[in-house]
Amino acid sequence: MRAPRTLAVAMASLALVASACGGSSSDDKAADGGAAKSGGEIVIRGCTPENPLIGSNTTEVCGGNVIDAVTSKLVRYNSETAEPEMDLAESIETDDNKVFTVKLKADRKFSDGTPVTSKSFVDAWNYAAYAPNGHQNGYFFEPVAGFADLQCADEECKTKPKADKMSGLKVVDDTTFTITTSEPVSNLPVRLGYSAFVPQPEAFFKDPKSTDFGKKPIGAGPFMVTDNTATEIVMEKNPEYTGDFAANVDKVTYRIYNDAAAAYTEVVADQLDFTDIIPSDQLAGDQWKAQLGEDRTTVRESGVHQTLTFTPNDEQLKNVELRKAISQAIDRKTITEKVFNGTRTPADGWVSPVVDGYKAGACGDACTFDKAAAKKAYEAAGGYKGVFQISVNGDGGHKLWADAVCNQLKSNLGMNCQVNTTPDFKTLRTQIKAGELKGAHRSGWQMDYPSIENFLTPLYTKNAASNDAKYDNPAFDKKLAEAAAAKTPDEANKLYQEAEAMLAEGMPVTPLWSAATPVAWSSKVTNVKVTPFGTLDLSAISVK
Repeated sequence: MRAPRTLAVAMASLALVASACGGSSSDDKAADGGAAKSGGEIVIRGCTPENPLIGSNTTEVCGGNVIDAVTSKLVRYNSETAEPEMDLAESIETDDNKVFTVKLKADRKFSDGTPVTSKSFVDAWNYAAYAPNGHQNGYFFEPVAGFADLQCADEECKTKPKADKMSGLKVVDDTTFTITTSEPVSNLPVRLGYSAFVPQPEAFFKDPKSTDFGKKPIGAGPFMVTDNTATEIVMEKNPEYTGDFAANVDKVTYRIYNDAAAAYTEVVADQLDFTDIIPSDQLAGDQWKAQLGEDRTTVRESGVHQTLTFTPNDEQLKNVELRKAISQAIDRKTITEKVFNGTRTPADGWVSPVVDGYKAGACGDACTFDKAAAKKAYEAAGGYKGVFQISVNGDGGHKLWADAVCNQLKSNLGMNCQVNTTPDFKTLRTQIKAGELKGAHRSGWQMDYPSIENFLTPLYTKNAASNDAKYDNPAFDKKLAEAAAAKTPDEANKLYQEAEAMLAEGMPVTPLWSAATPVAWSSKVTNVKVTPFGTLDLSAISVK
């Protein structure tokens, strides 16, 4: 540990990334093209963002992948190890895990040529946390002192909050600001590489709800959006970028696909340069590897965890024992072997195995397939009347596994189960937010930052933006607060594990599997690296 405690405070809590290093990002075979070339353009698989491209209001990967390319944050996660590295920050220092002093690199600019300053962060974070603005990632600022004063007293927010600025954020000078938290937060520096914490230029605050800004955000990252339509999002190199993670390629186009199979077919034909979804029928028997060869494919262990969320507006599913019976009736091992050809690992809890703090068997019997026990519990719980629907988005290649789960529920429980497929991810998210679905829907989590906490707080605390199950357990929230204030990583992990154990009692969602990310690319590119987050490293990929 280095002193003063700059990013060493993050490293202390990064026993958190020790196991995130598992597996090479490219097995070294993707770099066979030699030294990376500069220039050229690539086209990769994209999907439709749920919201305009604003970091503090984006909670899903379709928009998040673009935001990560066009913005820089205080820290960046290493593409090999997921360890946090200084990016816009020169240093982040603390003596007590409660008062953090942030010093910025002085030469960084937004893509419109304006400087990145302390005010760029403080104003953006206050705007995101101010409840009437309705930003989904606003709750990430809850640890900051004064956050509560920016919240509404009622759900409709008819009465304005007490304040519009958090008392815990102070601008010292153009390149220095302080963060004071209400309670000690041991892993705060680790969190600061997530898109909720992006700075915003002055242009954003002139019209924060501008459609133009949401389509073509102004960030301090290596790319800038130059075109954004229903079918593609085009990014080109940011001419103002002076950071340490410049890209090789000049232009990246995210082509929007509503069918993962179509994207894969175009990679095979060299008409698409990268896809991070391989159709399940191609995974079977490793057909995709046979078709593309070892030098155009790889699988990366990643912090991606898949679940099935029981919709909170389904009255029948308020019966916890019924939810547990449904979970116990799913043979995860068979599905991961037969449908995913071993690129998934059956989940036995709510936390990905790639982060330190993962505890095997956290879900207990409810995630252990037992047909007889499940059927008995299902009948004792009164069963499910009518059609149990599993909703998935059609553009993500999910139907095959959803059909398999449905077939198991029919066979093992006698349920009337059907798969409901929406046209795309955005439609599914809209229906979830509107409370239009019954039964269960697919859900998944790609870690925002490498911490066990990230698999718990954003998903299951009361009113968290990604808490689709509407889980509400004061004891769980209290335990997470205790864990965040722990003095050592080991103490924190123990408390986080105690919180996870509470999920086994309430079963708001059922864990399905943890994912390794299988990817494929065209013969036109080289230096393909996949990060521990399961995303393409755009700073590495190169045109041959």
